[in-house]
Amino acid sequence: MSGERPVSVRELADRLKSVRSRIAEAAVRAGRDPGLVRLVAVTKGVGVEQMAAAAAAGVTDVGENYVQEALAKRQALGELARDLRWHIIGSVQRNKVRFVVDLAHMIHSVDRVALVEALQHRASETGRAPEVLVQVNAGPGAPPGGVAAEEAGELVSVLASAGDLRVRGLMTIAPWVSDPEQARPAFARLRGLRDRLAEEFPGLDLADLSMGMSGDFEVAVEEGATLVRVGTALFGPRPPRGG
Repeated sequence: MSGERPVSVRELADRLKSVRSRIAEAAVRAGRDPGLVRLVAVTKGVGVEQMAAAAAAGVTDVGENYVQEALAKRQALGELARDLRWHIIGSVQRNKVRFVVDLAHMIHSVDRVALVEALQHRASETGRAPEVLVQVNAGPGAPPGGVAAEEAGELVSVLASAGDLRVRGLMTIAPWVSDPEQARPAFARLRGLRDRLAEEFPGLDLADLSMGMSGDFEVAVEEGATLVRVGTALFGPRPPRGG
């Protein structure tokens, strides 16, 4: 796929152990229970053999940006795919909604009312009830995508009335920075926003914060992340696709 040397099974196991250790240490520094932080291994561009090796090393959650790639991998992995929790972390197009609902345990990138309506329609047809997160744009310097912070409450309200979708919290992508500390304000803002929305919607369980990637996940954990999306630190660099 990428021309990069695949990471060996042993190297992958060592990297996984290191990432988990760093997550635990960051949680302890913040006075948090490390068991409340879930590692989502980002497998965009990662081959099926590498995914199988990751699962053998103890990975339970995988994150994919592109639903067609995820579906092909699920089929290729066979029985092993059933033991994985599949997260869709990239933008969801409406013409892919039926595949996303059929595949995903959690959708991190819900960012508009029309998408909520399409997801709800498919969920009601299939009886599946995926967990969803509202993607919030982190502001200046952040990648495109996600609702503005001041619009997140409206989207949470719409989700609250969508009976077949289970809203669990918020997601963000911090601005690209050279120093992870520079990402801390974005993570702190998302936590603050989640706390305000939890007060506004006391009937909802908004416990999850999906934030932090390979370059900044420790800071994200210190600021309250419950899901960190880590790819490069596990599998090495992969070329971008579609931006």
